[in-house]
Formats: sequence, C-alpha cells, structure tokens
Amino acid sequence: MRTVRDVHARTVPAPAEAVGALLDRLGSASDPLFPAPAWPPMRFDRPLAVGADGGHGFVRYRVGAYEPGRRIRFDFTDEGGGWHEAAVRPLGPDSCRVEHILESQLPFAKRLLWSLAIRPVHGAVVEELFDNIERAATGRVLNPVRRSPRVRLLNRLLWDRPRAVDLPATARLAREAFPRTDFQDAWQMELLPGMPQEPEAWEGVLRGASFPVVGRADGEILLGKDARHLDFRASILVVDGRVTLGTVARLHNTAGRLYFAVVRLVHPFMARMMLRRIHRRLALAAPSAAEREAHRV
Repeated sequence: MRTVRDVHARTVPAPAEAVGALLDRLGSASDPLFPAPAWPPMRFDRPLAVGADGGHGFVRYRVGAYEPGRRIRFDFTDEGGGWHEAAVRPLGPDSCRVEHILESQLPFAKRLLWSLAIRPVHGAVVEELFDNIERAATGRVLNPVRRSPRVRLLNRLLWDRPRAVDLPATARLAREAFPRTDFQDAWQMELLPGMPQEPEAWEGVLRGASFPVVGRADGEILLGKDARHLDFRASILVVDGRVTLGTVARLHNTAGRLYFAVVRLVHPFMARMMLRRIHRRLALAAPSAAEREAHRV
C-alpha cells in the first residue's frame, strides 16, 4: 500500500466568508458549486454535518469533519479508506485561497487505475468546482478549465446507462395508443440538476427518424407510424425527475411478426443507445451550477 496525495488550489478574488458560505451548500438541493449535470451530483442522506453519508457517482464517503464556512472533510467508506477535504483560507479582506486535498492508501492495482483514469477525472471535477466557486463569487471565471480528450472519453464511458422499467402509468398516450398491444418496453434515466424538464427538449432521442408527432399531453410526446404489417408508437415522458423512452407495437399479420422478430433483437440496444446519447448531450449543454444559481437570484 502506498499513499496517493493530490492537491488543487486556486486564489479567488472574493472574501473568504462569501466563498465559505457557498461551500456550506455542497450536496444540498441548491448546491451552486458541484459540477452537475456534467458529472454525477454530490448527494447525502441528510443536511451537511458530521456523519452525513453519501458521495457522487460510484465514489462513496462520509462527512468526517465540518467547520462551517471554512472546511469540510470527507472520509472514504470503501476498503482502503482515505479522505478528501475542501477548505477556504483568507488571504485578505477581498481574497481567499480555496484548496482541495485528497489522500488515500492504495494497492498497486488501484494506484494504476488512479493514474490512468481516476486522477484525470478527479482533477477535472475539482477544477470545474473551482470554476463554479469563482463564477458564483465574482460573476466570471478568468481561466475556465477545459476537459482533455482523455477526460471527455472517460466521461462518455462512465455515463449512466438506461434501466429497463415497466411502461409508466403516467405514459397515458402510449398506453392508450392501441386497443391491443403485442409488444411494449420502456427505458428510463434520472434527470440531473439543470437538465431540461420539457419533453420537447428530448425529441432528439429519435433524431434522424422520420416519425411524426401524433400526440402531446402531460409531459409526454407520442410519435409513431402505421403500416400494413404493424403499427408502432414511441413515447417520450418527462415527469417526476425522470425521462422515459417507451415503445408499443401492434402486429397485423405474419409479415409483421416476422419483421418484428428481427427488429426486437436490436431494438433494446438502439433504444438504450439513443436515450443515453441525448441524456449526455443535454447534460453537457446545460448551464453550470453557478450559472443556475445566478439565474435563481
């Protein structure tokens, strides 16, 4: 086991009290700092305090020390332990230094993973968090961080995947599309902070497909087409903090059954791919946490 230590720091031209107040909102519903939705949001099982348990994405930790307005230390809860800490230190009445330090004991295999993948992603998340601190505290960022090609690739590979669900009861247009349904499925993803909640923004799920819109109601858009061998509808539902892509089909004859026997082999892969792609595209295009904060104010 060897100790891995990683330090990031930035001077912010704003009073330490103002930056510390922003830091105290980490993990809250109105968090102005953590760089979601580009990265999984920081979440805890209770308001920020010693003992609060949570993390971001697959990284899990617990608040081990908390000095409001000054310092938050997070203790990793996975095997091997370690910690990371965010702190604000005054440099004068209108300037402060923000630091983030990570330290952990890792065996060889995990050190290799840290060097190849985790460290560049961790660095990007921390620097983007610093960007949000600077933007929220001063209204601008002098030198915003840019994601490297490796970080962009890792972001794509680590992006959440849709999960299979039952077609929601709230997808009324899809459920009532046909008097008889021979096939139905649904794939769902959670909306991240700052992502659009209007179903029209999600029509790009089926970009490139020449399917007309046949209905809109209560957060749902229904597209579809009828043919001699089968009829189908695709539903895009955005409610309760989730986006769901659902499909229903009605088969008319032997030709339809033979055709759909082939289509259903590739349909789940295509549906998941399209939903995941538009989910990531909309997340990366969403305003930053600090920009959302400015809009709320």
